[in-house]
Amino acid sequence: MFNLTEETIEQMKATHTAAEIHHQPEVWQEMFDKFTENKEAYKSFIEKIYAKHEHVQVIFTGAGTSAFVGDTLTPELRKQNKSNVQFDSIPTTDIVSNPTNYFSENKPTILVSFARSGNSPESVAAVSLGEQIIKDFYQVIITCNNEGKLAKNAKTDENSLVLLTPAKAHDKGFAMTSSFSSMLLTAYYLFSNQGISKKEMDSLTTNAKHCLDTCATTIDQILEVDFERIVFLGSGLLGQLAHEAALKLLELSAGKVAAIHESSLGFRHGPKSILNEKSIVMLFISQDPYTRKYDVDILRELHADGVKVVALTTSNDKEVEELAAWTVNVVANDDQPSDFYLSLLYVIFAQAFALKKSIDLGITPDNPSPDGKVNRVVQGVTIHPLEK
Repeated sequence: MFNLTEETIEQMKATHTAAEIHHQPEVWQEMFDKFTENKEAYKSFIEKIYAKHEHVQVIFTGAGTSAFVGDTLTPELRKQNKSNVQFDSIPTTDIVSNPTNYFSENKPTILVSFARSGNSPESVAAVSLGEQIIKDFYQVIITCNNEGKLAKNAKTDENSLVLLTPAKAHDKGFAMTSSFSSMLLTAYYLFSNQGISKKEMDSLTTNAKHCLDTCATTIDQILEVDFERIVFLGSGLLGQLAHEAALKLLELSAGKVAAIHESSLGFRHGPKSILNEKSIVMLFISQDPYTRKYDVDILRELHADGVKVVALTTSNDKEVEELAAWTVNVVANDDQPSDFYLSLLYVIFAQAFALKKSIDLGITPDNPSPDGKVNRVVQGVTIHPLEK
């Protein structure tokens, strides 16, 4: 697995993280099958809310990686938007500290909580604040833990829908990997006007397996470079995905690698200052012909600056191959998946890359912070009551 022996994986305490990255196609298929069986009931819950109100705000929320699920999904859903539905992505950490900035009494709202454990104090508090402030309040909980506080609190609420991901998506490792991708797919299936067809799911899992089977050799070549800083770039929803990719490397390297994210266009406006002789860039290239032009523009600029770039793409592009130090084609055939589907393939590569860098640094991926300074479920948060 990932060009690592079972002995190395066990010795480096990477058993859970490696398996959880590797089994994602299987988890996605299980999620798809389960959702398809209950699709009518799930969709009906949402459609009834849309029909009841003139305007509905859908807020995707979570903390850390769970927040990045909504960030990645929102641009795609806005593109498919129904006229009376507004999609926003707001972290629980912003909602809890400033609830009246985001919740309005007379604005019907569906709060969609993403949660691996469902026990984060901010997640529970965000729901409580929504119930306190919003007159027409609904919630969808997409979680990996049926026994978490979020799921338990909503089970008897007729204005709530709880969607449980497959058991294998409840990551045991420190970093969220399969939990991130499975929650992303579940939410897309629920809120997308287009949904997911069996053909699309088959193609997605085929390409994901291809990426998992072939990525390790390229990753090993990249890791021969002594880098201490990395920048993840992308445009649109892939720029949002870059945030999650940067966090994975930051977490699994225990902060030994400085990892940041930015949009392909935004990088020139100051953040480019981070680059030095020990920097590399990972670029998530869009398949959209117009957007792709901006991604390739920054690739040209970085090449001219002598910066080593890892370019993730979907097709054999001679110019990209000439400009990038490493080119990764994440599809196994002539498929041209949308940027949303690409996000799932790109994140697999980023996760595997973070895993192998962690091991390369001598860090234990399943628990990269054994001193307890950073925890799997956040600790030390005080929730203060909101006084009207």
